[in-house]
Amino acid sequence: MTRTARISRSTGETRVDVTIDLDGTGRTDVSTGVPFFDHMLDQLGRHGRLDLVVRTDGDLEVDAHHTVEDTGIALGQALAEALGNKAGVERFGDATVPVDEALVRAAVDLSGRPYLVYDADTPVELVGTYETTLTKHFFESVVANARITLHVQKLAGEGSHHIQEAVFKAVAVALRRAVTITGTGVPSTKGTL
Repeated sequence: MTRTARISRSTGETRVDVTIDLDGTGRTDVSTGVPFFDHMLDQLGRHGRLDLVVRTDGDLEVDAHHTVEDTGIALGQALAEALGNKAGVERFGDATVPVDEALVRAAVDLSGRPYLVYDADTPVELVGTYETTLTKHFFESVVANARITLHVQKLAGEGSHHIQEAVFKAVAVALRRAVTITGTGVPSTKGTL
């Protein structure tokens, strides 16, 4: 069973190609034109042990909003496709990750019910050219299209870079744990997720 997917998405604002392998080793190749966002997607792949290729060409002359949002949509769609019927997955995963003074907890449920609780605001709204408020929007897009539940909570942190990095790393580790194959059937009394 291969748990891979390739999604291409084109709009008047962006062109996105995402390839994902849930059983990878954390190899990443990311290019969105937004350097800090590339760095965060690299963290997601590496610490999630997902092989992840992302190519986004967006209307950065406007701002990074469409690039980040559409990348999240395509990544969520790829995650859903790669998970298939979710037979054998652990389903739930959580992680608490420190990055220096920052500490973030994330919990994932591959429930089939999209829901995001995000409580990880940062004190400075720009890291490089990246608007930190886009992180919540990115995960809204991932959650809606992957049809998962995700909780993200900042427990400590002062530096925006560290908080953002802890968010992506915590989600990566929680996701890695949730997608791990630990059984055979679908882990739900409903028989489907």
